[in-house]
Amino acid sequence: MRVSQSSWDATKADGPRCKMRRGLLTAGGGGPVYDVGVIVIIASALLVGIGSAHAADLGARPYTKAPAYVAPQIYDWTGFYVGVNAGIGVGRNRTDHSVLPDVAFGHFYSQPQGFAGGGQLGYNWQTNSSFLGLGPMVFGLEADIQGGDMRDGRTTLLGDFFSTNFNQQIDWFGTVRGRVGIANGPVLSYVTGGYAYGNVKTTTTQTEFFGAVSTASTNRLQSGYVVGSGVEAALGGNWTGKIEYMYVNLGNNTDAFTGAFALPQTVATDVRENIFRVGLNYRIGGNSAYVPVAVANWTGFYLGGNVGSGVARDHSSLSRPLIGEFTETFNLAPDGFNGGMQAGYNWQAGNIVFGLEADIQGSSQRDNKACFDLCLPGVIAIAFDSKLPWFGTARGRIGYSVGSTLFYATAGYAYGGVKTDVTTINFPGIAASTGLRADRGGYAVGGGIETPLTFLGLFGPNWTTKAEYLYVDLGRTTGTVVNAVGATYDLSTKVEEHIFRSGINYHFNSPVVAKY
Repeated sequence: MRVSQSSWDATKADGPRCKMRRGLLTAGGGGPVYDVGVIVIIASALLVGIGSAHAADLGARPYTKAPAYVAPQIYDWTGFYVGVNAGIGVGRNRTDHSVLPDVAFGHFYSQPQGFAGGGQLGYNWQTNSSFLGLGPMVFGLEADIQGGDMRDGRTTLLGDFFSTNFNQQIDWFGTVRGRVGIANGPVLSYVTGGYAYGNVKTTTTQTEFFGAVSTASTNRLQSGYVVGSGVEAALGGNWTGKIEYMYVNLGNNTDAFTGAFALPQTVATDVRENIFRVGLNYRIGGNSAYVPVAVANWTGFYLGGNVGSGVARDHSSLSRPLIGEFTETFNLAPDGFNGGMQAGYNWQAGNIVFGLEADIQGSSQRDNKACFDLCLPGVIAIAFDSKLPWFGTARGRIGYSVGSTLFYATAGYAYGGVKTDVTTINFPGIAASTGLRADRGGYAVGGGIETPLTFLGLFGPNWTTKAEYLYVDLGRTTGTVVNAVGATYDLSTKVEEHIFRSGINYHFNSPVVAKY
């Protein structure tokens, strides 16, 4: 990646003047958040990845005394780097519980969630030629190893004469990946993919109503693949910072065990983890260290759009009378695409940028796979259909501008619509459907990277692009479900969303280019 270069010229008529032309390009993308999210990686890469900033010529500005000459500086991503990262992992692991062993007993998602952090090292090689006029390409190889505490032991479901608890944990994983990106100035946007491996622990505990307990446990190394995307930008010197999403597929496993009343059973799980993280890298060697140019001008109103994807981990419970009052606990996991608009205003004091932003989103997020109580279609079942049709936020932003790159954190109010339908089928096939409908409020926190944008000259210096992560908590919704024979169930669900998205903004007041 090449930093902005400046050239100084003077005219005979006007005396010493300074004119600077500055260029910046970003490329990269928001990533898949699970199976449908793989498509989002490609779409977001086209949105953020083609982003570039090239400054329009600034008007001539007179100086009483010309500053000292600064030699042009070339920034090249070629070379080794080492770094650290930290973030959160959220699983969406389809789990099927069968008895005898081919009779479906329940379908749900195990969702190991928790901290993930570790280190990475890699090597980049930057080409000399521009790719489609967007900027030089960067090819790289990166390996990382992560420790974590991603676990889910919440799911406990009811059988006719026993209850079953499912516990899954991922305490470490690693990847070896290629990276391909487009670079210009101090920003590299990239897609990444390769090999993934990790340790998966699964424990199933079954308790008879008469007190006997059966436990089956496995601890195995599993492997698969990883895909993702990110944006990395120079911070100064040899340091760079990044925001990154990765979809980690560790394959499938099936555990067989003998449970309550000596019943042969199986638990089949697809292990799929979504990783949202930030990182810090130190370049070893390289052509030169990065010296940020004058800070960009972020002050003023802006309006834009965004697209991305999300995965939820909604803690839910269903209380129903059967041999006394029994409460089943589980997660609903709506996933899908999100897209919408945002508007905001920034204030600036030196490198510090303060802002307010509001957005409204449409969403296709849905989970209609959760089903308990034998799950025999048309015979007996309790089936769930959970949706998040829309949501929005009103947030504050605070950031630090390094040249024309803004690193920011954001937090504020969140609101949205919550829909959970429950269909109960009582033997011999009597069905009824009821559910929850509510508009809920809560909070949102997150962060991102925003940089100027152009695409083959179609965008001017007033445009920017961003990559952003948001955690949205819409609180808990409770209600009553009545089945076909009049039995009353109490349903409760708490909506917690993880959003990764890309966006573009148009700034009205002034171009987002360096101020001199």
